[in-house]
Amino acid sequence: MSNWQIRRAVTALNNGGVVAYPTEAVFGLGCDPWNEQAVINLLTIKQRSWAKGLIIIAADFNQLQPFIRPISPVILKQLEATWPGPTTWILPVKSDVPVYLCGEHNTIAVRVTAHKQTAELCRSFGGAIVSTSANLAGMQPARTTREVHWQLSKLDYILPGQCSGLDKPTEIRHAQTGEIIR
Repeated sequence: MSNWQIRRAVTALNNGGVVAYPTEAVFGLGCDPWNEQAVINLLTIKQRSWAKGLIIIAADFNQLQPFIRPISPVILKQLEATWPGPTTWILPVKSDVPVYLCGEHNTIAVRVTAHKQTAELCRSFGGAIVSTSANLAGMQPARTTREVHWQLSKLDYILPGQCSGLDKPTEIRHAQTGEIIR
């Protein structure tokens, strides 16, 4: 992992750009979650409806605090048992989180990533970032930089690296019900 590559990705994020980066299973597309135009650009590139909502990933639980309502000790224990790791949790969203992040839901999907390079990207950026699979809606998610280039255009930067080797995208679980969404 090269520091200049992380810095270049952070510069793109700070400038409202959309970046691709490796995660536990597939490449993700990300941007600054508080930059509405960046999120709109990401959704346009991916051809994804805003109504579905997006995942927010972070290097640690503290980076997710601006997005989620306080949670019970029981739910916190569930999160701690799976993070950092490849489990995305659906949690109640704070009322001031923009609708373009949570879509038509009163919840938001969040994860503390176990991918070292992507965790470093979040740390260097100074906060959580949007994370959706790097692919056009309906296509297979990209697993390599070559596949990202093949499917997607108009990205501001592709962070070179390798996915951690999971064979399918991360599990998504609803924290209140325990239901496995994906």
